[in-house]
Amino acid sequence: MAEPLDCLRHRLLLIAFGYGDQVDVLSDVVSTARTGRPHAALVTRSAPFGRWFPASQAAGFHVVLQGTCRLLPPEAEPVALGPGDVAFLPRGSAHGLADVPSTPMSDSPAPLSGIRYGDAGRPAAGQPTAVMLCGAYLLDRSGPHPLLGDLPEVIHLPARVGRHPELRAAVDLLGTELQRPPRPGADAALPTLLDLLLLYLLRAWFSDGHSCDDSRAGWVAALHDPYVAAALRAIHADPGRRWTVEELGRQARLSRAAFARRFTQLVGRPPLTYLTWWRLTTAARLLRTCDAPVDTIAQQVGYTSPYAFTHAFKRQYGTPPGAYRSGTG
Repeated sequence: MAEPLDCLRHRLLLIAFGYGDQVDVLSDVVSTARTGRPHAALVTRSAPFGRWFPASQAAGFHVVLQGTCRLLPPEAEPVALGPGDVAFLPRGSAHGLADVPSTPMSDSPAPLSGIRYGDAGRPAAGQPTAVMLCGAYLLDRSGPHPLLGDLPEVIHLPARVGRHPELRAAVDLLGTELQRPPRPGADAALPTLLDLLLLYLLRAWFSDGHSCDDSRAGWVAALHDPYVAAALRAIHADPGRRWTVEELGRQARLSRAAFARRFTQLVGRPPLTYLTWWRLTTAARLLRTCDAPVDTIAQQVGYTSPYAFTHAFKRQYGTPPGAYRSGTG
């Protein structure tokens, strides 16, 4: 049986992200958090302009390709955005986008849907003040990964010469694709490029050293901790294995007690509790993206009993696996 497109895309993203067959926890987090196809549009604005975006279930982003604008969070200082800057709102927070903070806001049109090419939003006349790539990722809020809760309301990645070349490359490719009428292969290329944009912007934020203070509990700190990160990689590489706390401690090169204490402090739940959660989260992703039978998925994530799998899945998601897959739950 051919590998389903979404499963194949996930593997290609792991390779493009620089890890190949080495399991990468951040890539897994993104693949399970996002659902459906991302949305994006190329938007051109001339001053004065001001648009208000209400809170959303989706994680929004804005990339400035040309010109300047201001991102206006409701309870924070305006953020100046210049050419190449990326702004990401992982929680779908309400915000404004304007040429200057004093410009009155108008409500945004209907929520963005699909991919819009060309000069969406171009005014009839006048030199454009800003050309932007705006879009959103639909997130599975039924079982959000705790990493998303640790991210700030707004992530701002300023363009800097020589920094994050892979992020810059993804931005350039997206801008090129969207500035032209759709070309052959666009339906496959654009969702993958948008997924890469999400991965690369998160990688850039983490690599800049944000929130990696060892004294701070949370998922950001866990991914920077070499001991806990080693155990997380082991869990994500083989969620179906019959892991024990002692075995995971060996992966982390810590004693059982020291490992359990450190893992719980940073991740926010004990190792085996996280293992169960990740098994079921992985199962939910497979149910959405692959055609494998439910019993096969149950075995893949470590459940030898279909009844035990169904009971555990329903406890976490509130619906049986079959209903979850069909969308009737």
